[in-house]
Amino acid sequence: MALKDFLAKQFIDVIHWTEPEGDEGILAWRFPMRDMEIQNGAQLTVRESQMAVFVNEGRIADAFAPGLYKLGTHTLPLLTNLMNWDKMFQSPFKSDVYFFSTRLQVNQRWGTTNPVTIRDAEFGAVRLRAYGIYSWRISEPRTFHAKVSGTREIYRVAELEGQLRNTINGRMADVFGESQIPFLDMAANLVELGQKIAEHMKPAFAEL
Repeated sequence: MALKDFLAKQFIDVIHWTEPEGDEGILAWRFPMRDMEIQNGAQLTVRESQMAVFVNEGRIADAFAPGLYKLGTHTLPLLTNLMNWDKMFQSPFKSDVYFFSTRLQVNQRWGTTNPVTIRDAEFGAVRLRAYGIYSWRISEPRTFHAKVSGTREIYRVAELEGQLRNTINGRMADVFGESQIPFLDMAANLVELGQKIAEHMKPAFAEL
């Protein structure tokens, strides 16, 4: 390595993420690593409502829950294995670090774009519209990174809203049909319907 290349490198000894004021819609953020390498023994801070994931050459390695960590072979066992550091720890090292917001995303709105047709025992075919609010959060950052956010520098709530809303709308006919609640009694059973919708959504949401 040429001397000027070495001097151009910056060595990271503190890794953390503070969500910007007034921008609460960020779900995933990649720590800037351009011309930077991580020092052995660097400090990683993961705040409450966050998780952090190390990715090496496209492969997800270690994940960190809220806490303060000193990075090394003991705190990075999967990355250590991928990099063969059991033979000799290399410092500084390159790795992509992603932070994920695990805060509850509240007041998310959904609604049927078109009426849903169901069959009622008394009235026959009935066309219904439905709308409401729901909440969700990232529980498995490894899965979210692999299936949703990927290598993006920033991934926002707004980019996922349409997918989740369409997933709910796509399951509405099944929920109404399986509920066996008569049309005239639906208004009095909104809580039960809401619970049934939530149960139908859990597997689809868990995949993300």
